[in-house]
Amino acid sequence: MKNLRLFRLLTLLLIGVLWVSRTQAQDAAKEKPSPAATATGKIGKATITVAYSSPAVKGRTVWGGLVPYGQVWRAGANEATTFTTDQPLMVEGKALPAGTYALFVIPTEKQWTIIFNKTAKQWGAFKYDEKQDALRVMATPRKTASMAERLVYEVTPQGLILRWENQEVLVGLK
Repeated sequence: MKNLRLFRLLTLLLIGVLWVSRTQAQDAAKEKPSPAATATGKIGKATITVAYSSPAVKGRTVWGGLVPYGQVWRAGANEATTFTTDQPLMVEGKALPAGTYALFVIPTEKQWTIIFNKTAKQWGAFKYDEKQDALRVMATPRKTASMAERLVYEVTPQGLILRWENQEVLVGLK
């Protein structure tokens, strides 16, 4: 009798473990709404790394809609996007020391303000403090040749490109 109870208990325990592991595997297989992404590249001797969460358009109007014009945007989803350089850089002709920064953007239809903020670890732009800005530069957005469903960053020899929906902006780096 004891052996039968022990056998039933172990069987139920095994079934429970298998069920939980199967459920977790299914959850892991589901795509996150804004998966984490990284863009890395070299600008001269500097290694640049941009860490961000990549939201999707999902049929929405991004610029001037989901991302309002004239307001600080976290340049991604979830945590603020971070920009790291291991060497000092010139950003649109202005000096930026080596370090890790939160990257924010204030988009408008004609010009975007690109912000490198000293408080790298923060959730979104909810506690953004302009007094912590290390550098602000201006960049001009342009229409893309094709629609980009997900936000993507790219480090090229010319600088950093932010591309999403039907727009992209190049931030010149040297």
